[in-house]
Amino acid sequence: MSKPISFEQEYIFYFSYMKTFFTLAILLFGVLSASAQEAPEGLFIGSKAPDFKAKDQRGNEIRLKDLLKNGKVVLVFYRGQWCPYCNRELKKLEDSLQLIIGKGATLVAVTPEKPDNITKTVEKTGATFSIICDEKLKIMKAYDVDFEVPENTVTRYRNAGIDIEDNNGTNGKYLPVPAVYIIDKESNITYRFFDSDYRKRPDIKEILKNL
Repeated sequence: MSKPISFEQEYIFYFSYMKTFFTLAILLFGVLSASAQEAPEGLFIGSKAPDFKAKDQRGNEIRLKDLLKNGKVVLVFYRGQWCPYCNRELKKLEDSLQLIIGKGATLVAVTPEKPDNITKTVEKTGATFSIICDEKLKIMKAYDVDFEVPENTVTRYRNAGIDIEDNNGTNGKYLPVPAVYIIDKESNITYRFFDSDYRKRPDIKEILKNL
């Protein structure tokens, strides 16, 4: 027959349990806080737009600093040719391209997808503006729009027939928040659209109004 637990033993057990509980709670809070801090926020209005240089789908070298000599730049980040919301947005931008050019601006899109899939984007949207494959995510990181897609989401997409990692090649399972920036000739960001809900995109009229 086992001996009954003394009050002192019960107190020690309770204290050890509570100590473990609070330690785990603090660790969990730290993990959640770190995750929240890692979420992209994008650059804000008034920030200086980082310069970048890369080749577009036609092999032309695109440098922000050079484009700004001719006027404002509308910089668009999109996820990939597999995203119907992105294709719809790019198609609307293409349809309004002459209005954007008429405002003295240049339209450039940036994506993590590999060049072969940019070709598919062009086929689906009819885009004639420059689209840049962001190798090593340098531009996305500079504009703080990149994030790593959770493994369970990658699996869910894959089960639906969408392989993000294959679409991106060496850029892996990273995507941008589909942000839009307007940058003036002095490299100042004068407009931004940044929403973590990938289904939301800015209205073309809003972009034109801010040019």
